Amino acid sequence: MPRTTSRTSSRIPARGSSPHAPPHAPARGTDVPAATRATAPGWRDPRLWVGLVLVTGSVVAGARILSGADDLTPVWAASSDLVAGQTLTAADLVPARVRFDEAADHARYLGVDDELPAALTLTRPLSAGELVPAAALGEDAADDTVSLSLAVATEHVPTDLVRGSRVDVWVVADRTVAPRRGRPPAEMVLGDVVVLDAPVVSDAFASATSRQLVLAVPETDEESLGEVLAAVGDDRVRVVGRG
Repeated sequence: MPRTTSRTSSRIPARGSSPHAPPHAPARGTDVPAATRATAPGWRDPRLWVGLVLVTGSVVAGARILSGADDLTPVWAASSDLVAGQTLTAADLVPARVRFDEAADHARYLGVDDELPAALTLTRPLSAGELVPAAALGEDAADDTVSLSLAVATEHVPTDLVRGSRVDVWVVADRTVAPRRGRPPAEMVLGDVVVLDAPVVSDAFASATSRQLVLAVPETDEESLGEVLAAVGDDRVRVVGRG
């Protein structure tokens, strides 16, 4: 009897899967937003106007800084503390850049571009860094003075005397000599003379009990010069500062 063969083939399930598992469901698609094309900002965009304001402000500020730097004028200033009567030299001055509101203000000070006269003296003291005003400058006096060196007791000399100070020199009457009728106990024999040098005690050649002074005495005042020299040895000289 002929054998009947079934044409129906059984499906072999894949390894790791259950033969009774339901068929795989199709994956659900993910929602993706539609792409938009970037467009250039229009003139109504506030970001454009903010950017323009920032750029314009930066340009204006830079221009003002550069123009302000061009307005600075170089003038001379004191490199250190200077005293009245001192002769100015290049070492006493340093350039300083200053902005003047008016041209007339510039004319009141000694400009760096101006030629510095050969002989200038200060008519008033200047502090370090202070601008040198033209009104504080004067020509050197005529060379009609002699240098007088004195060693005066420290208690008879102001402690703040420096080069350029102006002083009066007084002489106390000699007590060993009979006083003249009507003569005061002390007389000013030299008035308003300039201190050429006033070294401190440690630098002076005199002893610690005296102060050395170098004064500019009028050459023609020989009588007063002789009186001062005679009184120094008797400790009768008194030096008075003039402020």
